[in-house]
Amino acid sequence: MKELAGRLTALDPDAGAAVQVISYFDRLADTRAGLEALVRGAAVLAGCPARLVDAGRHVRVRVEPDGARRDTEGPPGTDWPCAALEPGGVPALWLERAGGEPSVVDAVILERAAGAIRLVLDRTRGRAPSSPADDPALVEALLDATTPEPARLHAARGLGIDTADPAVRVRALAPSDGRARVLPAGAELPAGRLGVGPAVAVLDLPGSLAAARTALRFTAEGTAQDPGPRVVYADELGGIALLADLVAPGAEPPADVQAVDAAAAAVPGLLATLHAVAATASQRAAAAEINVHHSTLQDRLTQAEHLLGWPVRTPQGRLRLQLALTMRHLARS
Repeated sequence: MKELAGRLTALDPDAGAAVQVISYFDRLADTRAGLEALVRGAAVLAGCPARLVDAGRHVRVRVEPDGARRDTEGPPGTDWPCAALEPGGVPALWLERAGGEPSVVDAVILERAAGAIRLVLDRTRGRAPSSPADDPALVEALLDATTPEPARLHAARGLGIDTADPAVRVRALAPSDGRARVLPAGAELPAGRLGVGPAVAVLDLPGSLAAARTALRFTAEGTAQDPGPRVVYADELGGIALLADLVAPGAEPPADVQAVDAAAAAVPGLLATLHAVAATASQRAAAAEINVHHSTLQDRLTQAEHLLGWPVRTPQGRLRLQLALTMRHLARS
């Protein structure tokens, strides 16, 4: 490995340094080095402080480039090079070097150090959920209104939720994959189609989940074939949520929904046009939304009105269109 690094250095200094970094962390891993040694290695190799923060496993290690450990409670810099410990996870390891993209060597340091740290944490502390939604058994117990209150509070604490603070608020989430989740109010939402329940006290989460599942029925894929919001908050629906009780999933769609589907099948792209008209504040905004000239939008709406059998440019007709598009989501979910 040393010979290879020497040859690469002669050709490309960054490539040679990267090979030396890989070799260094492989040696640390082989000797089962601990967390502090791994963070120290990152700091020394990078020539700047390195910081590890894994809140789920209560780990916080910061080492200076001279090898001295000096922990701090301050937040990481937003422009520091960083790496997650799990694919798709949140950043947990930083090099305290401000400004711009990380160098090739910094990127290799972060990648190799994060992988080695993950193995140590898994070996010594077990896998920690990347969010409070990642333990299905505890989430199920917490969201089940028939579970005794002490057991639900115990599940909440197991998910990292502070049950001693009455001000804590959490939300239930209803993803399209059917696996309910729980997140603190204000936390970043996962990707995908999602119904979001209202922020409530811990013991009120079953009601939040019921509202989230209703909100999910109002979501769409957000494509030209299925336009609409991918994320819907239950507490923003208001009285519109009552429609969910009137339109049963899988039942024969209302007549206006059938008219929309027939029009969409007859004219490619018409569904996106109708959604833009229903969801924006003006026809000019709708034209901008679908990137067409205002006159082109007018031509499309004339065609749409002929196919639908009602006007969509009057207040009453636009409301009818909005309801038809909303019921279209509800009928299929």
